[in-house]
This record gives sequence, structure tokens and C-alpha cells, in this order.
Amino acid sequence: KAPPNPWPLTLMALVAVSYATLRWWKARQKLAQLKLGRDGEKIVAENLEALKQHGDTVLHDLVGDSFNIDHVVLSQHGVFLIETKTLSKSVRGNPTIAFDGHKVLVDGIEPNRDPIAQATALAKWLEQTLLASTGKRFPVRPVVVFPGWYVEPMPKGAQVWVLNPKALPTFVQNEPVVIADSDLHLAAFHLTRYIRAYA
Repeated sequence: KAPPNPWPLTLMALVAVSYATLRWWKARQKLAQLKLGRDGEKIVAENLEALKQHGDTVLHDLVGDSFNIDHVVLSQHGVFLIETKTLSKSVRGNPTIAFDGHKVLVDGIEPNRDPIAQATALAKWLEQTLLASTGKRFPVRPVVVFPGWYVEPMPKGAQVWVLNPKALPTFVQNEPVVIADSDLHLAAFHLTRYIRAYA
């Protein structure tokens, strides 16, 4: 009687090990992305704390039907929607973020999803939401921040700000005062109520 052929069992074992290794690798990558995103949000939130010293209201995690707004700053200097992009950096060279007023380049490469279009669309939604709930129009400035990256200076007059979050408090404070205290409290009240309703 011929001895049993070990190759079918070996092949099955190799397939099982390869599948398990692939699943482990994907889970590890997902965990690393989640940790990176969490750390980025923490950095942005810490930088936004400085604005509270000036009497600004900072709100986090506004949930829409199929999207999430990371942060909103309500200030006498305006309403600012902050979209956080936490990306891992290449270990080579000197990776930077560049913005020409229309598109963002991450280390020279245009990202798959346009952060400018995303932040602009979210800002329009927030503006319409405030108008519907308060009866007043509050222009919303879209802001995209890249924690941990060197962001090259933007062209003057850019409608969307692209910044390292450390620069955001200074940019906000350098804007002219455009919102009265009474309107600011009204907007903060309605957005806070909105967040509680969706919590």
C-alpha cells in the first residue's frame, strides 16, 4: 500500500496560513490607520483649545446623514469648519503639503479624494443648516488641516485655508471681527442643540 501523499494537506495548511496572515496584516493596517486618525484629531483639538481663551466656541463631531464634520469654530472672526487629514509621511526627503488655491499636493501627489471639494461641500451644508435653524446667514470658511506636516504658505485670498493645525489659532485671530456677540451665541446655541439631538 502506497504511503499517504502529504502534499494535499501541506497545500491546505499553506493556504490557511496565508489567509490568516493576510487577515492579520489587513487588521494591523486598519488599526494603525485608526490610531493615526485618533492621534491627529487629538492634536487638532489641543490646538483649538487656544481659541477658547479668546471666547470662541469649539465644537467637535457634528454628524450628518452620511458624513461627519470634525470640528467647528464659532468666533467673532467668523465660522470655521475644520476638516482633519491625518496622513503618514514618507521617511525619505522632506515631505510637504502644497496648495495653489485650487488643489492640494501631498508630497507632490494629488490625493485620490479632493479635500478641498470635501471641505467646501461640508461648509455649504453647515451654512445652510445654520440659516435654516437661526434665520441668519453665517458664511462658513472651510479649513483643511494636516497634523504633523509642513504646509507651504497659501496664496493670498484663498477661499479655503490649508494649514498645519498649529497655525490655525493665529489665522482665526488675524481675521476681522464680523459677527456680533448676540449672533455668535445664537449660532452656538443652535449647533450645540443639533449635536445633542444626534448624539
